Amino acid sequence: MLSGAEQVDNFIAKFDPAMGKLIRSIRAALRKRFPTAIELVYDNYNFFVIGYSPTERPTDYIVSLAANAKGVGLSFNHGATLPDPAKILLGAGKQNRFIRLPNAAALAKPEVEALLRAAIEQAKTLPASGRGRTIIRSVSVKQRPRKLQAGG
Repeated sequence: MLSGAEQVDNFIAKFDPAMGKLIRSIRAALRKRFPTAIELVYDNYNFFVIGYSPTERPTDYIVSLAANAKGVGLSFNHGATLPDPAKILLGAGKQNRFIRLPNAAALAKPEVEALLRAAIEQAKTLPASGRGRTIIRSVSVKQRPRKLQAGG
């Protein structure tokens, strides 16, 4: 049986090489930002998702990386209630908001860093020490293509 890390590598390998590199760089930056968080991984029909959570409960995630063939987003679980003076959050749901991430450096922009700090303050407390682990939560047998199709 494959380890969680090996499974994640296999999920990312389904993407075009450039997209895989982008996903890995953003994941590394988020893991550095949330070293004690649990990574909740979903390889679903529409998206490959890694949520960063203080618990194993999917509803407790703080942020998640969500990728498809067209790009990577950073989803804020309670984004609708976060202060967003720069108006960078997208989405109109009652709870979730997201931003698009063209690269991992976008996470260091002041307006994104402010959102991350606010999301952490809102969330359940992350463990102060230790190292988070990776849990594969679900894998869909049927999935949208992870690589861009001709004309797509």
